[in-house]
Amino acid sequence: MDVIDEAVATAEREWRAYGVGRPDRAVLAADLRLELESAAADGVTPEQLLGTDLRGLARRLADEAAVSRVPPEYARVVQTALAGAALGACVGALVLVLGYPLLVAWLDVPRGFRMPLVLAVLLYYGTAAAIAVGGAVVAVRTRLGDLPRIRHTANAMLVLLPLAGPVVTPIVMGLAGVFGYSTNPLVVAGEVALVVAAVAGATLLARKWSLRDGGGLRAPVTT
Repeated sequence: MDVIDEAVATAEREWRAYGVGRPDRAVLAADLRLELESAAADGVTPEQLLGTDLRGLARRLADEAAVSRVPPEYARVVQTALAGAALGACVGALVLVLGYPLLVAWLDVPRGFRMPLVLAVLLYYGTAAAIAVGGAVVAVRTRLGDLPRIRHTANAMLVLLPLAGPVVTPIVMGLAGVFGYSTNPLVVAGEVALVVAAVAGATLLARKWSLRDGGGLRAPVTT
């Protein structure tokens, strides 16, 4: 990668972090590359032309161009999703504790009946996971209504969070098996950390996915 490519790549990363949409990033990058190539033909290096604070310059160029910007607020979205998922998991556990006996009584299950293992796993963990996912999505949708494209983020979470379950579950079960399904606090904390990482990762991807086309707020024009 030559110095011009490196300078443009650095600016593009800053524009992406600044919330500039993909179409606008392409236009800004093309303009910047043209200026750098013209300067290089005159023997001027990118550092001489742009200075040492390329990231700050990239933000100023975006502001001057009045491009569309969507503040990603990744940390805020992930924190809200985790809080909602935790609350949903608690509700799910309560539903299972209170609802399972009622379900058994309602179905008039014969005494001594043993539910098949696969069905039990789907019932217990599937129900709790579904309510946890719902809690995360509802929390993001309702608590972060001030963020641009948050509805798109919540919709993307509905797709990605359920997909994260089949990915992280075998890993958690494998870790539990390695330690003999121990209830040691450190082992349990490790299992919980894997689940938290899966939820956070899926939420982060959902937010990035929802912002990929760059719709959102118009940056103020400075005068």
